Amino acid sequence: MLSEQATPVVRATLPVVGAALDEITERFYAGMFRAHPELLRDVFNRGNQTTGDQRRALAGSIAAFAGALLEHPGTRPDVMLGRIAHKHASLGVTSEQYKIVHQHLFAAIVDVLGEAVTPDVAAAWDEVYWLMANALIALETGLYAQAGVPEGEVGLPMEIVERHEETPDTVSFLLRRADGRPVEAFRPGQYVSVQVELPDGARQIRQYSLSSAPGRPLWRITVKRIDGDPAGEVSSWLHAHGAPGDVLSVSVPFGDLVLPEGDGPVLLASAGIGSTPMLAILDHLVRTGSTRPVTVVHADRSPAAHAHRSELLSLTDALPNARLHLWYEEPGDSGAREGRAEVGLLDLPAGTTAYLCGPLPFMRAVRGDLLGRGLPAADVHYEVFGPDLWLGA
Repeated sequence: MLSEQATPVVRATLPVVGAALDEITERFYAGMFRAHPELLRDVFNRGNQTTGDQRRALAGSIAAFAGALLEHPGTRPDVMLGRIAHKHASLGVTSEQYKIVHQHLFAAIVDVLGEAVTPDVAAAWDEVYWLMANALIALETGLYAQAGVPEGEVGLPMEIVERHEETPDTVSFLLRRADGRPVEAFRPGQYVSVQVELPDGARQIRQYSLSSAPGRPLWRITVKRIDGDPAGEVSSWLHAHGAPGDVLSVSVPFGDLVLPEGDGPVLLASAGIGSTPMLAILDHLVRTGSTRPVTVVHADRSPAAHAHRSELLSLTDALPNARLHLWYEEPGDSGAREGRAEVGLLDLPAGTTAYLCGPLPFMRAVRGDLLGRGLPAADVHYEVFGPDLWLGA
């Protein structure tokens, strides 16, 4: 909760700071990477830095957090913070790195806003920063403890056991621990970070959902090749070089898009490679003999472009109360609907909880359809592959 002194200052200056956040975060990253090039080389996604997506996501999260402190002073936006904390933990972020961020972020604020940053303004926004940072540090400390790993030390040597070409631009890998020990338990819907060493010496990290159920002897990740440089550095490397026998550094599992216990109805809506966490959830439901009502929605370019299509069909068929709805841009003779997914057309059971994963335009459209038909916003959960630009939407 903001102090009585800081609240009116933040309220008065949020429009000015918010309007300048894009420039502030651009200068922040530039200054921090000059001082700490290893962070860009080995922690931050260079593709997202090039596109500006990471800058926009940071600006959106700061503005959203400050707004939440003003509008709901007695509560903390734990849904937003939890999503960020899981991503940070998967990257091995440490509490000491928040001090580095603070130093360069506030240097950028002063640089952009100049004399407008009075001592009172600086103190108020310093309070906002540390409220957010300390909340994230606490959440991340809990995640490390829950995973049974020291702060920041999340990587495990994992060996590629099998490689399968799923579509022309999608490949799956089966992984086991290189030390021969059983793979860690996880909750269906979670992801891992994969770090690879690139030709220039950088050790870039990307997150991939575990695409089969917990309890199996091997983990599976499914990787879609992203064209462009450096946007698809890791996916392109895995497609070109990942082979059985190779050893990768893979984090323990994280992620908060997980299926709760119970028998309530659920909607699993995905598009493209966003189907991967849904496959793990469906596989888990089949393996546990679930009879809960499940509505499965998937959108893709065509049947041939739909990774794990036959698996999705068989998993849905194996659940007694599951229904599958497919939309393809080019359905051919598949029997699927043509065009974008329209969840508003479906008959959803009362009390449905929704889980979304896919490109942001898809998730925004589906979420809008669900809210329009009266589904509470708290019952719509999502996973973003990349910076969470939804916060700034």
